[in-house]
Amino acid sequence: MESFTEDHSKALLAKEWLVKVDSQTSTPYLFKFFCSSVDLMACVLVTDTKAAWAEVLTSNQFARRWRTCNKLSISPLPDTDEEESWRDYHLALIGRAHSLGGFLGLTLELENPTSGDLALQLECNNWKWRWEPTFLGPRLSAEIISKHLIMPLISVNHLAFLSSDVLGDLAPGDLEKATDKVGRTARRTLDTHIKNALSRPRVATTLQRMTAMFNFLPELPAIITDAGTPDLRALTADQISSPKITVRDTEHKPHDYDMEPLQEPTPPKLPQQEDSATESESEGAAPKQRTLLASPIPSHQLRVSERPPSASLSKDSSPALPGRSRSRTEAPASESDPSLVRPNKKLKPQGSDDDDSEEERKRHAAAIKSGAAAKRGTRQPLKRGGKRF
Repeated sequence: MESFTEDHSKALLAKEWLVKVDSQTSTPYLFKFFCSSVDLMACVLVTDTKAAWAEVLTSNQFARRWRTCNKLSISPLPDTDEEESWRDYHLALIGRAHSLGGFLGLTLELENPTSGDLALQLECNNWKWRWEPTFLGPRLSAEIISKHLIMPLISVNHLAFLSSDVLGDLAPGDLEKATDKVGRTARRTLDTHIKNALSRPRVATTLQRMTAMFNFLPELPAIITDAGTPDLRALTADQISSPKITVRDTEHKPHDYDMEPLQEPTPPKLPQQEDSATESESEGAAPKQRTLLASPIPSHQLRVSERPPSASLSKDSSPALPGRSRSRTEAPASESDPSLVRPNKKLKPQGSDDDDSEEERKRHAAAIKSGAAAKRGTRQPLKRGGKRF
């Protein structure tokens, strides 16, 4: 079997497409056939619009194929002239069968291939024929399908939409003239022809709707006759808004739930000084509170705590200089952090001073003498209550 060449493809350009459907797979197959009575060769091109197959048979291969399909003697006739006449007759018969009128009387059946990639058996009343074409490959298949099928269909479609008359009602001579005119224009400038054929709104939307309908899309696009001209102008540098405006425009707009008044955070309550607490307490609890405050004071300052309340308050109310160490015990962590409120201490009983050990008093006294006491920051002003009489 000879290979399919460019010359075979050119010889098939003038041939019509013939269609047969495989009843088992419901696949349509398109055929193009060409035969030569000079060298008694036959060529066929088959496609399913996705791939292409082709087969070229020489005179000897054609005679052997016919005898095999019809179960005849494979050996040729003894007379050479009779054998050549026999081959010429049967080749013409195959050619008449591969025509628009003759192809309708044939039946197609797919079989398992023996020498090719596809086996197509055609059967008539008293004879059979079998094609076993070979796959041409993806690149050559696409080129052949485009040249033999797609491009002619685009031109015929352009002719159908461009003509003011219905093509089905035109006489064969008038249709030939219209076809030749469109073909000559397409042949000169193929790119312009394709653009004009598919860029018209009516043609493009009709093709779009047919594609959607053919592929079972639920929503079909509408067919329009005027596409209009959209605004394709881009923004210039002057029209581009500044970043501030852009940010302001894209800011979150307040809603009703955003307009609620915000409550200002209340400042943390400062812990009350021990002296002021003694004044706010009732007269019955005042002696106990003074005793509680005086408990951590060393022994040599106990005399100061025995003074009247007014004297001790006036002395403690004076602010301490920054950087000077405290004369009292180390301040707890709640005094250095104003955000924390010191919990109210439980009042000790009256006799708590007597229970302090002598060892603790010595430790406080040594800390005061060595200056190791924690430094105290600026003292807060004391909150004094009303005068009592």
